[in-house]
Amino acid sequence: MDERLKHTLLLGREHFAKREIDRAEVLLREVLDRDDRFADVHDMLGVIAHTRGDFEAAERHFERALSINPGYTEAALNLAVTLNDRGKYEAAREVYAKIKGRPAGSLKTLDPFVRGKIANMHADVAHAYADAGLPREAIDELRRAVALCPDFADLRARLGALLRQTDDLAGARAEYEAAVVARPQFVLARIQLGVTLLALGEADRAAEQWAEVLALEPENPQAKMYLRMQAVARPGRPTAPTLPDGVPSADPSDAAADGSRGGAR
Repeated sequence: MDERLKHTLLLGREHFAKREIDRAEVLLREVLDRDDRFADVHDMLGVIAHTRGDFEAAERHFERALSINPGYTEAALNLAVTLNDRGKYEAAREVYAKIKGRPAGSLKTLDPFVRGKIANMHADVAHAYADAGLPREAIDELRRAVALCPDFADLRARLGALLRQTDDLAGARAEYEAAVVARPQFVLARIQLGVTLLALGEADRAAEQWAEVLALEPENPQAKMYLRMQAVARPGRPTAPTLPDGVPSADPSDAAADGSRGGAR
C-alpha cells in the first residue's frame, strides 16, 4: 500500500470513528476506487448506507466485506440486520445462525485492520520493555506482533535490531531479510542487514546490500561510509573483516525513523 492510500484510509477510519460520516464516506470511497480489498472499508460504507436508509447498498457492502473476510463477525451482524430491514427474514436468520455456530476466532480469521491494531499494541509494549532494559521481553512482544502481521517490514526491522543486540545474529539476519522481501525499498533494513552480514563474515553480501541502498538513495551517507570503510579494509580482497569500529549498533527504535508503525504494509 502506498503512503497516500495509507493516509487516506487512516483519515477515513478516524472520521468514521468520530461519526463524521460525510467526511468518512468521501475518503473511504476514494480508497475503494484504488483498492477494493479492505473488508473494514466495505463494512463502514455499509453502516453509512444503512444509516441513510439505503439498505440495498448496505447489503452489497456487507456481503463484499464477508467475501473478503468470512470471519468478520461485525459485518455478518450488520448484514443480518440489513437483510431483516429489507424483509429478507429467512436470509437474515441464516446469517445469524452461522454467527452463533461459528467456532472461536483465530489469528487467521481476524480482520486485517484489527490484526494491525493488536500488532502495534504489542510493538508499543516491546518499546516499553526495551526502554526498561529488558530486551528479551521486548523480543517476545515483537515476535507476537510479527506473527500477527508478518508483512509489516518495520516490525521485523525492530525485531532484528533487538536480536542483534542480544547477539542472535542469525535471527537478526532472518528478520532483516524478511523485512527487505516485504518492502524492497526499506533502506534502513538493507543497511542493517548489511551490517549484520558483515558481522557474520559475509562481506561481499554486505556490500551488495549497501550498493542496493545507493541505487535507491545515491546520497545515503551510511551506505557510502560503510562501503568506503570496506574498501579501505580490503584493498587486496583478503578474508572478510570483522565488524569495523565506528559502525553503530542497532537501536530498536531506529526502524521507526524509516517507516510507519503497522502499516507498511
